[in-house]
Amino acid sequence: MLWQPALPERYRQMTSDQLAAAITERRQRLGDRLVILGHHYQVDEVVRHADLTGDSLKLSQLAAGVADEKPVEHVIFCGVHFMAESADMLTPEDVNVILPDLSAGCSMADMAAYDDTVEAWELLHESLAEQDWHGRIVPITYVNSTAAIKAFVGQHEGACCTSSNADEVFAWAMAGGVRPKAPGEQIKILFLPDQHLGRNTAAKFGIDVARHSCVYDPKRTAKGDPLGGATPEQLLESDVILWAGHCSVHKLFRPEHCDEVRAENTERVARGEQPVQILVHPECCKEVVDKSDLAGSTEFIIRTIEAAEPGSAWAVGTEVHLVNRLAQAAKSRGVSVRILSDCQCLCTTMYRIDEPHLLWILDQLCGIDPKTGDERGMDHAKAINVVRVHPEVRSLALQALDRMLTLSVSSPATVD
Repeated sequence: MLWQPALPERYRQMTSDQLAAAITERRQRLGDRLVILGHHYQVDEVVRHADLTGDSLKLSQLAAGVADEKPVEHVIFCGVHFMAESADMLTPEDVNVILPDLSAGCSMADMAAYDDTVEAWELLHESLAEQDWHGRIVPITYVNSTAAIKAFVGQHEGACCTSSNADEVFAWAMAGGVRPKAPGEQIKILFLPDQHLGRNTAAKFGIDVARHSCVYDPKRTAKGDPLGGATPEQLLESDVILWAGHCSVHKLFRPEHCDEVRAENTERVARGEQPVQILVHPECCKEVVDKSDLAGSTEFIIRTIEAAEPGSAWAVGTEVHLVNRLAQAAKSRGVSVRILSDCQCLCTTMYRIDEPHLLWILDQLCGIDPKTGDERGMDHAKAINVVRVHPEVRSLALQALDRMLTLSVSSPATVD
């Protein structure tokens, strides 16, 4: 986690109405020089200030084209650190990508460290070579990863993916990736860092994940287990090697939550009511996805609820702020939406982005003293919390990101 200085007290003393009014005024001053991107998991108070909203794929696409039509100088990314890194790599070099709170990280991204990944790559290849395996490992990293991991994947002819286009990227990798699979050549995928998205995607592709996948846990390697908990035989039999990472939000949804909905449905049907349909994100464990009616990306979830028939009922397994926003909008259409679990399933790091931090950033872009609120003039304007990816890392990581975006464009159904 990066260090984030405490805000001057005056920001904490302002009401939400005062903050919103000040943010709106600062945005008007900056005009087309500023774009605010907001992830769907943000709280309503932040989302209302966003020019553009989306999931990771959509925001990556928007960031790539954000300066095409306007003289944009600053992109404020209301998301988490890995998203701001991706935006920095996809926007022109003269555009500042700003994260309002540098402590807004991602626990999943932190589960895949660069040094651990390099070590795993070497150990996996050594074990397979000892077993006389001849083939290639193609790495895929979920976009919820650091720029360093994206660079590693780009360097080794792999690609990024999001939950929106994981199917397309997975199929691309199994076909050989940047080098089409040769006759008789064997391909394995190393999927970082979310084992659940990797497992669900592999199963959807048709792989028997119980027999032909294994998990590599770097913590076990650190304790002396050379293959992160997998055996050489498991590694040889696996088409997919899954990194031992997960989303702290989606792991809170459990199979028993689905069982409770099914039990409730028995009573609903007996009363002549429509059964509740279960709709979950593929970052949930496979047991939950298998018991759901539908599973898909954040954008898929949004589109599904927006298209739901009046009178239908839904239990949704994803971040609580998004679910609440969907429920409020759907209510007017006679559609019932609730969260799958009653536990507080929120992204705590995303929650660090709030109106006080957003105004703090905007004040300094407008030359306003953050401590006193006094006007100092644009000569004193400055961009803070700018996220910059090292040029060498940027070059390699962009290869993985560009492959992801190219595959998304070639598969229009996944583009939101």
